[in-house]
Amino acid sequence: MAFERNFVIGFAWRLLLLLLAVAAFAWSIREPGLGAARLVAAGLTAGAIWSLWHHIGRTNREVARFVEALRYGDFSQGFGRTIGGGFEELGQALSDAMRRLRAERAQATEEARIHAALADESPAALLLVDDEGRVTLSNKAARKLFNRLAGTRIDDFAPYGSDLVAALEGREASPRKVVPLRIDDVVQRAMVSRAALDRLGRSLAIVAVQPIQQELSAVELAAQADLVRVLTHEIMNSMTPVVSLAESAARLMADVPADDGSAMADARAAIETLARRAAGIMHFVEAYRAFSRAPVVDRRRFPAAPWAEELKRLFAASEAGRNVQLDLTIEPSDVALDADPDLLAQVAINLLKNGAEAAAGHTSSPRVELAVRLLPGARTMIAVGDNGPGIPQDMAAEIFLPFFTTKKGGTGVGLSLARRIITAHGGTIALGRANEGARFEIVIGP
Repeated sequence: MAFERNFVIGFAWRLLLLLLAVAAFAWSIREPGLGAARLVAAGLTAGAIWSLWHHIGRTNREVARFVEALRYGDFSQGFGRTIGGGFEELGQALSDAMRRLRAERAQATEEARIHAALADESPAALLLVDDEGRVTLSNKAARKLFNRLAGTRIDDFAPYGSDLVAALEGREASPRKVVPLRIDDVVQRAMVSRAALDRLGRSLAIVAVQPIQQELSAVELAAQADLVRVLTHEIMNSMTPVVSLAESAARLMADVPADDGSAMADARAAIETLARRAAGIMHFVEAYRAFSRAPVVDRRRFPAAPWAEELKRLFAASEAGRNVQLDLTIEPSDVALDADPDLLAQVAINLLKNGAEAAAGHTSSPRVELAVRLLPGARTMIAVGDNGPGIPQDMAAEIFLPFFTTKKGGTGVGLSLARRIITAHGGTIALGRANEGARFEIVIGP
């Protein structure tokens, strides 16, 4: 190595110079009358000692400066200025090492910045839980989803649901689970996953929360629509000739003169009943054919107040709303809706009609409520409630299913069609909490 060879050569001649200077100084002391020579020899000895010390110490100083720069992360140091005695190679080696460290740090910094940006832009809300139970909202989605969080402890997440608290505490056996999540007083399903990690010797956990209510609703509705499409097709193929034959038989029986016996009258009544029931089944199937077709949404922005006032007038003129009080609330008064006004009105009218019928059969002072409220994130909630008997808890998960109804003579298409319309808007409809009766909450985003 060139540095080692040059260092030894420099050390050797400096050591030789020191020995010669020491010998000359010793000789000048023994010889009288050489005061000036003695001073010169002493100076040469001191210079040789300094030169040798400096030559040896330069390596230590450069290496010590390099180590100090590493210790404090100062990668701006340069070492190429060292000249003489072979130290150019040492300085160049240290400078090259420092340049590589600077490049690696810059690359690590850039990768960390990219990773941080990816985490911050992730659609899932990321929560970092430390070993002391503190929770950090780690990205934009988390700060938006939990924008009303009142603290940084796990217990502060209790308003969002006990299942989320259990996931933050690590009490869930499964690392991934679909849980109900209450956001802005609206319950929606979310996928919650938890993973453990170690950072700088500390045990941490990262909890990802991804609301999936809209996606689940879309998948469920698509599956239901496919099922209904197949069923209605098969039923109509089978029932069409039955209806035709039953109607023809009823017409033929009507032309047969009655006799004194009851056999012909019974046959005529049976045929007429068969014809009516066959027609009723076809009507039922036709209603569900509408459900199987995806609604075409003509979405636009419009003020909520006049839209709600028109609904109030239509409700008051309907048979279900003639003797039922409708309370209307708009907060704020200038709130606007971003939706298809006609489809949204169809949903609201159907909910008001159902609520009015339930309340009228339950209390002597039936009342329904229509409320439009602005939510954080430019979302709007449309709530329809009543003071009827409410919906039993064991039926809450089934009321939006096709064919399911609790009303006598109902087809079970109303709420399932309402859900289909709201899902087509990218929104959600769910059964909300109510002090009395039932309360349906529709949330539509911008």
